[in-house]
Amino acid sequence: MEVKIGVQHAPREINIESSQSAAEVEKAVGDALSGSSKLLTLVDEHGRKVLIPADRLAYVEIGEPATRRVGFGASL
Repeated sequence: MEVKIGVQHAPREINIESSQSAAEVEKAVGDALSGSSKLLTLVDEHGRKVLIPADRLAYVEIGEPATRRVGFGASL
C-alpha cells in the first residue's frame, strides 16, 4: 500500500510502501488524530517503523497497493 504523508513545516512529503492494509493505516491515522495516540506509527514493507508526531500531520493519502515497477532494473 502506498502512503503519502504531509508534515507541517516540512518541504517534502513522506512516501512509504507499507504492507499494512488501507483499513489498518486509516485506523492508525484516526487514533493519532483523535488523541488516543500522540504518534502516527506505520511499518513499511521492509519492517522499518515510521513515527510522526500526530500534531504535525498535514495530510495522509492512502493509495493503491504498489504495482510492479517498470524500468531498467525490472528486466532481470
